[in-house]
Amino acid sequence: MLFARMRPALLLGMAALLTSQQFQSASANDWPSWRGPHRDGIAVDENGLLSDWPEAGPELKWKIDGLGRGYSSIAIADGRIFTMGKRKDGCELIALNLKDGRELWSAPVGGGDPNCTPTVDGGLVYALGRDGQLVCADVATGKIVWQKSFPKDFGGSMMSGWGYSESPLIDGDRLICTPGAKDAVVVALDKKTGATIWKSAMPDDIGTRGKDGAGYSSIVISHAAGVKQYVQLTGRGVISIDAEDGTQLWSYNRIANGVANISTPLVKGDDVFCSTGYGTGAALLHVSRKGDHLVAEEKYFLDAKKMQNHHGGMIVFGDHIYCGHGHNNGFPLCINFATGKEVWSGGRGPGGGSAAILLADGHLYFRYEDGTMALIEATPEAYQLKGKFKLATNNGKSWPHPVIVDGLLYARDQNSLLCYDIRK
Repeated sequence: MLFARMRPALLLGMAALLTSQQFQSASANDWPSWRGPHRDGIAVDENGLLSDWPEAGPELKWKIDGLGRGYSSIAIADGRIFTMGKRKDGCELIALNLKDGRELWSAPVGGGDPNCTPTVDGGLVYALGRDGQLVCADVATGKIVWQKSFPKDFGGSMMSGWGYSESPLIDGDRLICTPGAKDAVVVALDKKTGATIWKSAMPDDIGTRGKDGAGYSSIVISHAAGVKQYVQLTGRGVISIDAEDGTQLWSYNRIANGVANISTPLVKGDDVFCSTGYGTGAALLHVSRKGDHLVAEEKYFLDAKKMQNHHGGMIVFGDHIYCGHGHNNGFPLCINFATGKEVWSGGRGPGGGSAAILLADGHLYFRYEDGTMALIEATPEAYQLKGKFKLATNNGKSWPHPVIVDGLLYARDQNSLLCYDIRK
């Protein structure tokens, strides 16, 4: 199955191979955006962490309250924690002191209970409200530098009713985001001013599965086939956009469902892996050059019984994919990236509901919907549960993705933020 978009020029092909992903943060261990510095859910520089947990769990270093409602996770940079919450006066972007969680400032960001994880770049921080209000604020003071409205400024919309959820991508001097409009499904903005650099239209022939509008995913960068491109899961499926000028390169509709397309795609070399819940499944796409255009060929498709990731995220580590499998479930699963074959399954797992995951120091951290935190060894050899404990609070569905920075495990839980010491 082939899906392609013509590209006017491929002059940057070889140069793109030499261009690394551009994420800026204050130190190697910062977590400046959604799923970390490379948007892959891997805390690369974290070492010396506990390889098993006591029955009561690791030490709770501190806990703060007052953050409001929402499923936003956190970003960490420049000695600060950034998150979002719906408080009495509306949705707010919130900055906290990294050492003790003390609030430093807050700034208004539209309405609704937020889902976005803020993105930090140098002296600026970016956040997206559930209603599509995008703000750029000063890291030190919270002063609004510029703002845009996805519905008003771009005619944008969501595929369904849970509101905008993506975390904006900063790439060089640009901010890349997904308003979800027909003529502006993805846009590139000047990160300092908000001025529009280009708008990318949704392909007319992408397919009929799913619904028009933005999905609940966040953009990642790929250099497949030697072309720097932005890959995003939308209401109609996965699309790829030329990073230089916004030209559509290829699209894939089969993975779309009509309720909510959520999980951030995985990129590895010339391949893209994608999955959605609601009984859909998962697919591996191989991107290659055919003449003067790119094609994405489906290498395999896994039906929902074999693998579907609802909203907890997936991690590619070595030659394998690790994730929670099942619609609104987090059954631990390891599959071979190249073939899609199951390597091991952990059955129902130690917790209930979906599982948001990250990887650090050779271990997977599964945060379950019911407030269970589990430690699973990141190895294809066998499913090995190394520990589990209940988080100190359970203020609702425990969905926000956990974060690890400098040996500390952070878990946002609606109004609360928990910080655990997981160093040996």
